[in-house]
Amino acid sequence: MPLRPHAAGSSRGAALAVLSAGTLMIILDGTIVNVALPSIRRDLGFSQSSLAWVVNAYLIAFAGLLLIAGRLGDLFGRRRILVTGLAAFTVASLLCGFADSAGLLIAARFVQGAAGAMVSAVSLGMVIALYPDARGRARAMGVYSFVQSAGGVLGLLVGGILTQAINWHWIFFVNLPIGSAAALLSLRLLPDDRPAAVREPRTPHEPNGEPREPREPRAGSARPGVDAPGAVLVTAALMLGVYTIVGTTDRGWTSPATAGLAALSALLLAGFLIRQTKAAEPLMPLRIFRSRIVSGANVVLALMVAGGFGFQFMTSLYLQQVLGYGPVRIGLALAPTGAMIGVMSLLLSARLGARFGQRAVLLPSLLLFAGGFLILARAPSAHASYPADILPAILVFGVGFGLAMPSLMTLGMSEATPADSGLLSGVFNTAQQIGGALGLSVLAALAAARTDRKLAAGHSVPAALTSGYHLAFVVAAGLLALGAAVAAVLLRPPSSHGSKDSTRNGAQDSAQDSAQDSAQDGADRTPEANGLSAPASSPARNRNRNRSQDQDQGQVRPAAAPKGRTARV
Repeated sequence: MPLRPHAAGSSRGAALAVLSAGTLMIILDGTIVNVALPSIRRDLGFSQSSLAWVVNAYLIAFAGLLLIAGRLGDLFGRRRILVTGLAAFTVASLLCGFADSAGLLIAARFVQGAAGAMVSAVSLGMVIALYPDARGRARAMGVYSFVQSAGGVLGLLVGGILTQAINWHWIFFVNLPIGSAAALLSLRLLPDDRPAAVREPRTPHEPNGEPREPREPRAGSARPGVDAPGAVLVTAALMLGVYTIVGTTDRGWTSPATAGLAALSALLLAGFLIRQTKAAEPLMPLRIFRSRIVSGANVVLALMVAGGFGFQFMTSLYLQQVLGYGPVRIGLALAPTGAMIGVMSLLLSARLGARFGQRAVLLPSLLLFAGGFLILARAPSAHASYPADILPAILVFGVGFGLAMPSLMTLGMSEATPADSGLLSGVFNTAQQIGGALGLSVLAALAAARTDRKLAAGHSVPAALTSGYHLAFVVAAGLLALGAAVAAVLLRPPSSHGSKDSTRNGAQDSAQDSAQDSAQDGADRTPEANGLSAPASSPARNRNRNRSQDQDQGQVRPAAAPKGRTARV
């Protein structure tokens, strides 16, 4: 019996579970490998410098391909990109598990990163499409953010258990049943969301085999195209940018090589932006950044993740190198964070957001998150007590992140339409990855420099390490406080005469701007069309033509309020 998607609305919970399972697998793999690096180095003969590429190869491919993967989902169907990514990730995991050389493992990790980008780039957009209502979307964002954050903590615990109980190969083999099941269930539970033009055959024939007479194109059936030069430019810019960031560990931030690579990455990105202003079908229409809410949410996300990534990485190093914790014990020590994130994101975030607005929830959450780092910055270098010195910060992190991330997701995707939800999802995930890579590199460099100075001054190794981590914790708290300040400025509710519950927060965007954007892009925003451009006979252009005729006759029709954009700011 062929697999068919269920009727719309009949299995949203099951569909969300499938999307969450695929996302969990990707997040797990981003952290689970860190615990097994010593074993991998010993078995495959990695050098200390080359070992970093087990992680870097994944990060570069993942961050570099998120944007284009999200856009391809809008153009050719998000379910298609999702299933392809899940299948490729599963195969790459199999290759990683059987890898018997350093080169094969690094190549397979690069494929894993590319496949993970395909899954992550479209998953958030598909969640948005499943839950168009504000209340349901807020709850779904809570589930999705819990899976993302808890997956990182779970990866440390599972990685330690599998590496110690069996061997490092099983940290990759564990993906096989998850990826296979998620791919098959996606075909059954998720609707085929390809645009009409992609579903139609290129050379239609009658049942008798004779060519069919050409017909008037249907609304939304214009065959989508890909801005190939733009795709090459942005992918190269992002990959080179992440490569530059992760390479600062060896080259340093002030080396000529770092400066040259950073300049080249910026030049490629500038070329991409110029290309988007001239391309007939841009890969990333720059109009999406007109919304102050969407742009602001991505900036705040980058700052939050830049500081927040230091929690898991730096805290793990402190527990291991200063307090002597093993991998499993580290996972157990950080587990309360996942529990608190679950309580906050699953039970409270949607209710608080609906009652007080997403911005009102976000601001104190970011400050609370920063407070967790300040607690850790007071942890002693010897004889630290987990209940007194570590656990309070762990719990505060869980509360802060568990409330902040769902609010940011809701705000960042508040302008999503069926035609560009994949793109917005890709932009959101790219901001997260770039912010995390940049923040982690800066925090690690600052901690290492402080530690070296303390060692040179004659301090003990635990005291020098702790001093370096304390500096990283204080800087991370500063990044989160800066994120709260940016959120307070950029995520203000609109001051227009519209409803305060509207998050069409191009607050300066009037109904006339919306009509002009629709006319310029020729976009049919209806879920049925789900296309980026509409032919001359489409309802979108007919509406614009009728509006122009009414204006010529002295009549102005009120613009319809955008649908599905009801997240409260």
